[in-house]
Amino acid sequence: MFGRKAVTTAKIGQGHPLKHRVLDAAAGAMQPKYPLNAMSTYLNAFHMYADEMGRQVEAVHFCIHLRHDLHQCVIFDRNAADARLIGIEYITTEERFRGLPDEEKRLWHSHHYEVKSGELVAPGIPDLAEHAYFSDLATTYGKTFHTWQYDRDDFPYGIPQLMMAFTQDGQANEAQIHDRDRRVGVSTAHKRQSRADIPWPEVVPGANSWESGHTVQTRLQEMDFTR
Repeated sequence: MFGRKAVTTAKIGQGHPLKHRVLDAAAGAMQPKYPLNAMSTYLNAFHMYADEMGRQVEAVHFCIHLRHDLHQCVIFDRNAADARLIGIEYITTEERFRGLPDEEKRLWHSHHYEVKSGELVAPGIPDLAEHAYFSDLATTYGKTFHTWQYDRDDFPYGIPQLMMAFTQDGQANEAQIHDRDRRVGVSTAHKRQSRADIPWPEVVPGANSWESGHTVQTRLQEMDFTR
């Protein structure tokens, strides 16, 4: 474990001052990182900006099932040592989602199509185990913000942006999906076929707000400072 961490730190530390590389290596070997160690599930999917379907990005999730009705995930642009941290996602159950205020529901998207289409995958997990996991995930809802618009900039400019998921065929960029499949070693078409027996859940009203033709997105607003 120490050897792997040392090699990784050396790989991504090129150009850093020596004292920083030494500190990074020592911290990687000595400091406990309990939240990171608990991130047990690796998922790969695609998100679109809540106000622009044409802006679609690959999103690599690392998640922990924090409570029976809540997952929390950190999102990167790829699964690599030098990956860029691009956002977060919270995932909740249908039961919990139904009880949310209407304004809150507008921030959430359903996972039914991501699961049924095969677009959402868990690379490296045997099909049987993955099928059981996604059977449960199909009825869940997610709230996602991306903090780095890496499709536009090589630096995390701006404010977090609300993201959404696809809900039917013809929306996702097929070329991006094929490229992901090739790199990760999965087949979206195969996943879709193997999940055909997972029931289509009825989406709770309020999710996927963009489908109404109106959406919400984050903007900066100047305010008076309160002491």
